Amino acid sequence: MPKISLILFNFSLLMILNALAVAQPTKINYTVTFPDAQAHYTHIEMTVTGLTERSLNIKMPVWTPGSYLVREFAKNVEALSAEANGKPIVSAKISKNTWHIESNGATSVKINYKVYCFEVSVRTSFIDTASAFLSTSGLFMYPDGMLHEPSTIQIKPYKGWTTVSTSLGHIDSEQFTLHAPDYDVLYDSPIQVGTQAVFGFEAAGVKYEVAMCGGGNYNTSRLIHDMTQIIEKTTTIFGENPNKHYVFIVHNYLKGGGGLEHLSSTVLGATRDGYTNETIYHNFLGLVAHEHFHLWNVKRLRPFALGPFNYDVENYTHNLWVAEGFTTYYQSVIIRSTGMYPIQDYLNIIADDMSMVDNQPGTKVQSLNDASFDAWIKYYRPNENSPNATISYYSKGAVVAMMLDLQIIHYSNGKRSLDDFMKYMYHQYYTVFKRGYTNAEFKTEIEKFTGNNLDDFYAKFIYGVNDLDYQTYLSYAGYKIINTLQGSNAAYLGTKITATSGKNIVTTVLRNSPAWKAGISVNDEIQAIEGNVVLDVDKYIVTKKPGEKINISVIRDGVPTVISVLLENNPQVKYHLTDDNNISDEKMTVRKKWLRLAQ
Repeated sequence: MPKISLILFNFSLLMILNALAVAQPTKINYTVTFPDAQAHYTHIEMTVTGLTERSLNIKMPVWTPGSYLVREFAKNVEALSAEANGKPIVSAKISKNTWHIESNGATSVKINYKVYCFEVSVRTSFIDTASAFLSTSGLFMYPDGMLHEPSTIQIKPYKGWTTVSTSLGHIDSEQFTLHAPDYDVLYDSPIQVGTQAVFGFEAAGVKYEVAMCGGGNYNTSRLIHDMTQIIEKTTTIFGENPNKHYVFIVHNYLKGGGGLEHLSSTVLGATRDGYTNETIYHNFLGLVAHEHFHLWNVKRLRPFALGPFNYDVENYTHNLWVAEGFTTYYQSVIIRSTGMYPIQDYLNIIADDMSMVDNQPGTKVQSLNDASFDAWIKYYRPNENSPNATISYYSKGAVVAMMLDLQIIHYSNGKRSLDDFMKYMYHQYYTVFKRGYTNAEFKTEIEKFTGNNLDDFYAKFIYGVNDLDYQTYLSYAGYKIINTLQGSNAAYLGTKITATSGKNIVTTVLRNSPAWKAGISVNDEIQAIEGNVVLDVDKYIVTKKPGEKINISVIRDGVPTVISVLLENNPQVKYHLTDDNNISDEKMTVRKKWLRLAQ
């Protein structure tokens, strides 16, 4: 072959090879091992192939979907290194959650790192020799700019571990080899590995799996029956169940609680031996109903800001009072509709929610709108002054949902309820628009169902801090509110006290209370009242009368002092719902619809 032809041939071959390299799809694989499970570590090997650039950045999320706090997961990463073609390459951390890898043109890079996992919660990973709970957003890094890429996760279990529970798909029916179509799905799909007990059932045409971790005195048949009812009642509200497979991962502890919703699964905390206690069991079912309701409300019907996510920073929304507050309301509505809550129990839950809101001084300081927006810096980081400065968008959002539900039922003469609005929003924004709703859109849409312009409602109760007008809305269903503490003439100090090592330590001073006005402070040790050593401060105070002045001896930072306090009447409320006299047929129609009774 002539020399020039050989040059052209080699050039053409090089171009073809380069073109093939460019055409090669990026593949991302993880291998997860547990050589140091006893020390709460996992080792992760991440392989990225099909690279075309001379370098890449890999990143770890700083937060996890559903939990609105920057948790800085990168703080748990150790010993990151990289190699290409079997040789070490330069890797350097360039920001709190970003590592720069110099691939030098290599098409495949292997990255190794360790992650320390020793935080017990539904939001964070925990590993020991018994099992591993893998909260994926705090474990798996992603190549910058490749959030839409699929990945494969191969888990090599610790000795004795036999089972994987997750909503992620399995490859070739191999339970320890998982597939994620993109990182949004991966980060919304926790993985439980160990020897958990697993049972399954079908409800609403969907296969459900329950992974019970840590034992427990639960009755499987009863759980299947009750969870099936919850699932089917919720599916009826929205008209469809968007999953083919859904997983409940239940962590049973000596004393546990809390939950975190995911795209096709949820993680719940429970009390190991609480299933035979009816109160604890019903609270657990409420948690099941709450987190499962998120399958629609938040995971699909969602505020505009909550997806697609930016995993580097906070994702702000003013609508957590809808995302979480409405869900809190519906957890009781759903249990009520199954018949597991007697009517009076349901009414007591509503009354307790209203009491909790009105008893927290922060309800006069922080609006629902602001509570939603500031969740990232306030809700998950409470301090001793939080009761005075904040309000829960869960509890206050729930009673606002109740008010709107009653308004819709009243306006439609019992033909529609908040259920119809939620179904409409799910269909319109998730199915048709395929996006989240804005704050303005939500308001406009719900006005169509309430029959009212809600400018005043929003100004007072969403953007403002006015007292919630429960009575107007409950009267539509023929109920009136009674404050059982009204006229009690009980003395009130306004502190929360914790007994620590035999000492009465002030942990909270409520805004505008007698203690607040007198200057009692958090961390003060109350030694005596009126010269008497008092074992239980609260019990001592109720022996006094409003208007009495008492001297409280405290130790503050090692220095004794006496503070004079003028006691006042206890402003706390405890609501109870009772029937109006002579309930009209119109109100009875509203009541039946609200209580989800057969019409």
